[in-house]
Amino acid sequence: MRTKRLALTGAVALAAAGTLAACGGGDDDTITIGVHAGWEEGIAVSYLWANVLEEQGYTVELETADAGVVFQSLADGTYDLNFDTWLPATHADYLERYGDDIEEVGMWYENAPLTIAVNEDAPIQSLAELADNADAFGNRLVGIDPGAGLTRITEDEVIPTYGLEDMEFVVSSTSAMLAELGAAMDSGEDIVVTLWRPHWAYDAFDIRDLEDPEGALGEPDDIYIYGHSGFAEDNDEVAGWLSNFTMGDEDLASLENIIFNEGGGDDPAAGVEQWLEENPDFADTMISE
Repeated sequence: MRTKRLALTGAVALAAAGTLAACGGGDDDTITIGVHAGWEEGIAVSYLWANVLEEQGYTVELETADAGVVFQSLADGTYDLNFDTWLPATHADYLERYGDDIEEVGMWYENAPLTIAVNEDAPIQSLAELADNADAFGNRLVGIDPGAGLTRITEDEVIPTYGLEDMEFVVSSTSAMLAELGAAMDSGEDIVVTLWRPHWAYDAFDIRDLEDPEGALGEPDDIYIYGHSGFAEDNDEVAGWLSNFTMGDEDLASLENIIFNEGGGDDPAAGVEQWLEENPDFADTMISE
């Protein structure tokens, strides 16, 4: 199972959904969803909405890219929607840059913190202890994508606040970070990684968050849906559904588990189909007035 979990991010990062046919009840009938590569909650919810919109007669295309590309493509109208905009902190830079050309459509998940995580039996409890114990972690802090807001916050806030300048901050990708995390857990080595909640890694591995006494990671974000400027006006039916959509921890965890654990992440659309079969009333709640 662990191997499947670690393989998912690369597989999904290369995936793009096929087209879903028909009409959209007077709205624009083709909707392109930009999906942040490696962000599992966004992948899961994007494929969930693709399935539901197909059933309502829309054509949906999913495009996977780095967050910077997604927001730029929203702003220029190449993409219509993104389900994984974390605010007020993680994606604040993109909102400042592109805010005049994108618009909030809804907020679907509350209280999603950025974290710095370690193996459960690591010798420290707090980020304040990390600099003095850097050798225990190979003097490395393992991060994710260079375009991620978490990476920027780690570089600009966490590292200077806690005096971690002498540690190597490894910026690579979410899949690479998860691979290192899995390898360290298998070998019993101490590791420290940048992470966030919700994330399936907290179920897959025996890990915990380091305390952040200075608040360098900021307050927990909420997760929003954003569209290109004018999306709601052009797609009033879909925008109405999205503005009312929320998903709790239990439902999201079970959806992600089916996609990324049981299914290995290779076919998110199939995972969504299975989840909807097991939760037959959920789709109806998504499109209720």
